[in-house]
Amino acid sequence: MSRLGPLDAGFLELEDTDQHVSAGIGVVAILGGKPGERDAFGRELGRRVAVDDRLRQKVRRGPLDISAPVWVPDTDFDLGHHLTWAALPQPRDEQALWQLVATTMERRLDRDHPLWHCTVVEELDGDRWAMILCAHHSMVDGVSGVSLFERLCDPPPGVSGRAPDPPQAETPQAQRRGLLHRATTVPAQAVRAAVAAPRVLARTALGMAPLVWNIVDPRRGSSLNGPIGRQRRYAVARVRLDDIHRVRAEFGGTVNDIALVAVTAALRAMLLARGERPRPDTIRVLTPVSTRSANARGRLDNRVSVMLPLLPVDLADPVDQLRAVRTQLGRLKHGSETGAGQTLIALAGLVPFGPMAWTVRAALRYPQHGIAALATNVPGPTETLRLFGSDVHDLAPFAPIAMRLRLGIAMLSYRDTLCFGITGDYDSTPDTDLIARTIPAAVTTLLDRARR
Repeated sequence: MSRLGPLDAGFLELEDTDQHVSAGIGVVAILGGKPGERDAFGRELGRRVAVDDRLRQKVRRGPLDISAPVWVPDTDFDLGHHLTWAALPQPRDEQALWQLVATTMERRLDRDHPLWHCTVVEELDGDRWAMILCAHHSMVDGVSGVSLFERLCDPPPGVSGRAPDPPQAETPQAQRRGLLHRATTVPAQAVRAAVAAPRVLARTALGMAPLVWNIVDPRRGSSLNGPIGRQRRYAVARVRLDDIHRVRAEFGGTVNDIALVAVTAALRAMLLARGERPRPDTIRVLTPVSTRSANARGRLDNRVSVMLPLLPVDLADPVDQLRAVRTQLGRLKHGSETGAGQTLIALAGLVPFGPMAWTVRAALRYPQHGIAALATNVPGPTETLRLFGSDVHDLAPFAPIAMRLRLGIAMLSYRDTLCFGITGDYDSTPDTDLIARTIPAAVTTLLDRARR
């Protein structure tokens, strides 16, 4: 058994607090050719899930949430709980695929089984097929999720493709030893927290103060913040990385800076189309920042902090937007907010789980008004992957929405393309396609300015 960390368990609390939330993150792989015969596909997938024990483990919660949830082997593991085949209606185009992605990802994963699912889409136009892979956010973040997908892919030429043997079920004696260990370590954790807290409390409070204020301040709302339903919309935009690099060469900045400018332009267009005035304090986005070291890239858990930048939607000129984004992100990266978030997560690991869980649950019930959207960027593979004998042509990311955020934009690079996966609440965000059209147009405008 292994215990879920505070952030991992927090995503379970996120679902438990709001019945409209599904905390699954995912990737849509578009591949060439055909997926092959179903039985053979299932046998091969069953072999490949042995790449990580977590794919055969389920969550077991402690009584009354006094102790942290733990991952335990699913002794009755059955691939049939995790593999679905689907067909698209004519003309079997990407628009139909994105609708299927939305309806697939809005469904919660079954906690009676390991928290992942694979949907195979047998036929996509242009002699292609697709795979929708979903995992609960308590199991992976963006970086570890991409690493897991790469391990499920075909091995490079010359590398053995044999997966490790399936993990053995934990014995009852080992389970009892684990329970005894946790019972004896809870008091020690409390003592460590009492010793450590005074040393970092002032520094953490100083960094957390602007984070908390930006979340609870009700004066900066927009139509992007509000209650959400159970249904989702999904759209995709693609931008050539070569175009982004040409913009960088002229104006400076990082790939993430320019991606956020494209998001800024899209959100500005959305507000204007809705008849809202884009103000400088209107759109604050939740931007996860990976704290994962290189040697922990394949470990399935969550290792992130957050930034809350204000996007300059009040500015119409994309070059001015880029300058503003670079200035603000630079200030946040060198400020205390990101470090404070990371410290708070570390301190949560020293606090007994029960009080921590009850505090998180209460905080999640508070209706935040200060954050308008999620924007997350994960670097992906640079070389072409193969999966079940097919070339992976495209990868599109999916990010869940929650906490009154009606819009989530996940960015994933693959080969020569940066893909934007846009998740919207079905009822309140019917204009996800406007965002998908505006993002590449914004990069094209920057590229035209760079060529002058």
